[in-house]
Amino acid sequence: MHQLFLDQLKDLYWAENHIVESLPKMVKAATSQELKDALEEHIEVSKTHVERLEQTFESLDEKAEGKVCPAIKGLVKEGEEIIAETEGDTMTRDAALIIAAQKIEHYEIASYGSMVTLAKRMKHKKAAELLGDTLGEEKETDTTLTSIAESFVNEEAAQE
Repeated sequence: MHQLFLDQLKDLYWAENHIVESLPKMVKAATSQELKDALEEHIEVSKTHVERLEQTFESLDEKAEGKVCPAIKGLVKEGEEIIAETEGDTMTRDAALIIAAQKIEHYEIASYGSMVTLAKRMKHKKAAELLGDTLGEEKETDTTLTSIAESFVNEEAAQE
């Protein structure tokens, strides 16, 4: 179980770093200032997630290192394809970017939720706390994206 836990931490560590590198492309492609702001904020939050993962490794007396996460790699690639396939400066692109971003968020929510459960089961109290804090922030980002979509993006996109 310990090795599974470490492997999943490495997966998340790589994923968060990849997200920090990739999100600026989505920010640049977004049309609405609200979406740009939400994505920019999530870049900063993701940097905090990287730091928390480093603290989690440290709490286990392990070296923080990443392992390629094929799921995030694919979801980020899908987001890049959406940018290439949608017209710029449209709410349709914003709607598509929100979908792409929420797919990433849902993956992270599932991953962090599972990791919190494992950490508690293994009695890694500090790890469970750190991972739980990140889980809460991932859920908040998902809620923010839904709010942006529902408040105006989807309706304006439907009229384009």
